[in-house]
Amino acid sequence: MSGPTGTARRSGTATAARVADAAKVYGSGDAAVHALDGVSVGFPAGRFTAIMGPSGSGKSTLMHCAAGLDTLSSGSAWIGDTDLGSLTDRQLTLLRRERIGFVFQSFNLVPTLTVAENITLPADLAGRRHDTEWVDALIDVVGLRDRLLHRPSELSGGQQQRVAVARALAGRPEVVFADEPTGNLDSRAGGEVLDLLGRAVHAMGRTVVMVTHDPVAAAHADEVVFLADGRLVDTMTAPTAAGVLDRMKAFDGRGADLSPAVPAAPTGRTGGEPS
Repeated sequence: MSGPTGTARRSGTATAARVADAAKVYGSGDAAVHALDGVSVGFPAGRFTAIMGPSGSGKSTLMHCAAGLDTLSSGSAWIGDTDLGSLTDRQLTLLRRERIGFVFQSFNLVPTLTVAENITLPADLAGRRHDTEWVDALIDVVGLRDRLLHRPSELSGGQQQRVAVARALAGRPEVVFADEPTGNLDSRAGGEVLDLLGRAVHAMGRTVVMVTHDPVAAAHADEVVFLADGRLVDTMTAPTAAGVLDRMKAFDGRGADLSPAVPAAPTGRTGGEPS
């Protein structure tokens, strides 16, 4: 398989993952928190999308619901042409295992396993044979061939995150969701991980959706979607760090009232417009 297999479409482009009218409410009554409030957005296949917004904007909730790690209160979430809400718990577990890759801020490597064993762990747990040629190529891409027999404690933070990226890609998933993947790394190691995610998209045909608070990290993406108060408020194509930073400053000065008129890098769809 050379690329994503999802068949959902937006403007003629395959969509690896999407949500429609997505709402997520925690609590009830006066204590209810609307983490997502009617969000509709698609993540194009073969593209690198970043999700940004102020603290509490709902960006991590959006990612978790789009990836099937959490359930929506209402609305729908899709991976390719599969409605996650139609799946049983077992079917959802299998879908996450077979069609989605995950990279988290805390690496989540198994400390007793070697680098090689961590990379192939999902396939081992699923009882699947490894695609040895693909995994071998991944090892070269992440630059850890001389560390395959090391354990996580013997690696730097950047090396551990590169192992996590390789593990996420090892099963050739349709989409990789990355939640603050550079949050625990210095700028150099973070840059290496972001370059690696970019290579996964542009050289290996994968799809990456990344939550980040860092404008420099977001500038590695093909597109940035902005959330505020649980709502999609803007997108930016071909982002730059300066453009993203200017856009984020608008959150401080104007709260959720973010119109595309705020000066920024070239922007695409405006907030509230369904995907």
